[in-house]
Amino acid sequence: MSTNLQIGIVGLPNVGKSTLFNAITKAGAEAANFPFCTIEPNVGVVEVPDHRIYDLSKLFNTKKIVPAFTRFVDIAGLVSGASKGEGLGNQFLSHIRETDAIAHVVRCFESDDIVHVEGSVDPIRDMEIINTELCLADLDSIEKKKTKTAKLAQTGNKEAKALLPTYEKVFNALADGKPARVVDLTDEDKELLQELNLITLKPVLYVLNTAEDDIADPMSNSLVQKVSAQAEKEGAKWVTISAAIEQEVSELEPEEAKAFLADLGETEPGLHRLIRTAYSMLGLINFFTAGEVECRAWTIRKGTKAPQAAGKIHTDMERGFIRAEIVSYEDLMECGSYAAAREKGLLRVEGKEYIVEDGDTVYFRFNV
Repeated sequence: MSTNLQIGIVGLPNVGKSTLFNAITKAGAEAANFPFCTIEPNVGVVEVPDHRIYDLSKLFNTKKIVPAFTRFVDIAGLVSGASKGEGLGNQFLSHIRETDAIAHVVRCFESDDIVHVEGSVDPIRDMEIINTELCLADLDSIEKKKTKTAKLAQTGNKEAKALLPTYEKVFNALADGKPARVVDLTDEDKELLQELNLITLKPVLYVLNTAEDDIADPMSNSLVQKVSAQAEKEGAKWVTISAAIEQEVSELEPEEAKAFLADLGETEPGLHRLIRTAYSMLGLINFFTAGEVECRAWTIRKGTKAPQAAGKIHTDMERGFIRAEIVSYEDLMECGSYAAAREKGLLRVEGKEYIVEDGDTVYFRFNV
């Protein structure tokens, strides 16, 4: 996974996908803080909501703040028959294969003004259409690989013989319209499948797009009840959001947006909830590097050891790792400085086996 989380947004036309994506691009990161060279038109970049980096920057009177970012990739061209070339056809595949997770936008509102591409609002049917297209796209990828491997296995190739059962297991599930992520796969299987970058192996977060009136109590909406039950049956995470409200919020100044959300009984944009849910789903956490020059948040998976966390900053730091000096965010805020934390014995020196925790403020010592 890249340093920053990448989420592919899928959904049928007129379910609110474009509205949500427009809100994301308007709420996007300022160019000055953005750590990528260019932004493609189908990529929106949003700061990961985390107040801790701003608290640390005040503590150190930091000149530059670099929060963690989430890249949202708008996957166009997904309609019924997309895998066979309908709509924009297979153009969506290259974009979607590079993402860490899929945000599947599902329409959970009726509207006479917005015509549904399938002629009626039926979120379960919509979910099935998209899931079928993604299964068919993966089926095409794995079929080629399976055929090639089967031919090699017939020649007595040991590696091919070992690989074939995994390919067959996944192929059979996809042929039945079941995503690869529901197949019982070992870690070894998943590693074998990594080069195929299967879309249906990626975790899915269902984004239930509701009417503005449903924001206060989304579970009173029968469509939300149906979709959330289906998501739970699949073992998938889900979050409710009103794309129309997100777009309005993205066009307001911060204080106006706060007041607007407060009137709706909300404390933050739904987009923040979406990002946090994606983080939790993928087991992601943030650690910080902080000082007078720069405060920066770094995204890693839970369970990452100190040298690999250092490698997120620079490969040399992982290669020449000596030790990590660590203070938790809470302790640092309470003490007011590294020196005070050290005096109180709250600054810890950790070695190669230390597992970095969420909120750790870290100084890495290394020698190359």
